Amino acid sequence: MAGVCAVTGATGFLGRNLVRVLAAEGWRVRALARRDPVAAFGEAQAEVTIGGLDRAALAKLCRGAEVLVHVAGLVKAPNRRAFDAVNVEGARLAAEAARAAGARMVLVSSLAAREPQLSDYAASKRAGETAAAAVLGDKLSVVRPPAIYGPGDRETLTIFRFAARSPLLPVFDPRARIALIHVEDAARQIAAAAAFAPAKPCVALSDACPEGYSWREIVQAAACAVGSRGRAMRTPAGVLALAGLVGSLSQKFGARPILTLGKSRELRWPDWALGGEERWESAPPAKFTLNEGFGHTVGWWRASRVML
Repeated sequence: MAGVCAVTGATGFLGRNLVRVLAAEGWRVRALARRDPVAAFGEAQAEVTIGGLDRAALAKLCRGAEVLVHVAGLVKAPNRRAFDAVNVEGARLAAEAARAAGARMVLVSSLAAREPQLSDYAASKRAGETAAAAVLGDKLSVVRPPAIYGPGDRETLTIFRFAARSPLLPVFDPRARIALIHVEDAARQIAAAAAFAPAKPCVALSDACPEGYSWREIVQAAACAVGSRGRAMRTPAGVLALAGLVGSLSQKFGARPILTLGKSRELRWPDWALGGEERWESAPPAKFTLNEGFGHTVGWWRASRVML
């Protein structure tokens, strides 16, 4: 590739990896950032546009671009209004900037958008898809990653720390299936969507197991990665609900909890597997299996001298 690919959310967990992949594949990458992201992209070369999700910055970002990959979004917020301000209005403004520049847009949404009734986050991601589609029509491609993990992700770091320290590992609904993807695989698949729009307007991403994993498989893989012999134990889903309630209440006092009522509903949903209609069959194959991906992530944290 020799064209310009504009990227929002470029300094985040997924965005940093995406910029590196795009640059390696020959794109001229233009990244939106609120401040100069010193060393954020490693050796990858990227032109930086300073600004936020406002019309002026987005217009500058998209000028002359062939495609805009809109990664920016909130995963934590105290209420629906705060989520919508970024996940809906930000998607709309990004789509308008792409349209004005004559660019295609790849909107990085979330598999949670498939079930918008579960949480404010999920509802805002679905509404963001709708808002962008209303602006761009068939010049929009929506990609929905499942839960993303990998080096540098502090959300899943909590899981590895728990697996390393607890003799008992919780297993929730034994029927549940949860799709997952390593961040490097997610970045490569999104980069492919930037280069060639998928035939379907909305596709879900996954590793080599689109049917997802059971809770037991996930906690056992985490324990194996950290060298723990923790025993998997069936845990009532009500424990998640109670923890979510406590987290939501703590938000009223300014806390930013990992688990809220909405997030607990997402975690208790039994079907995060990919259905045939949403699978992207021609996506680049995943490099990491679950065990390899968890091992790679834990190895990175240990090399970074982070205590597990």
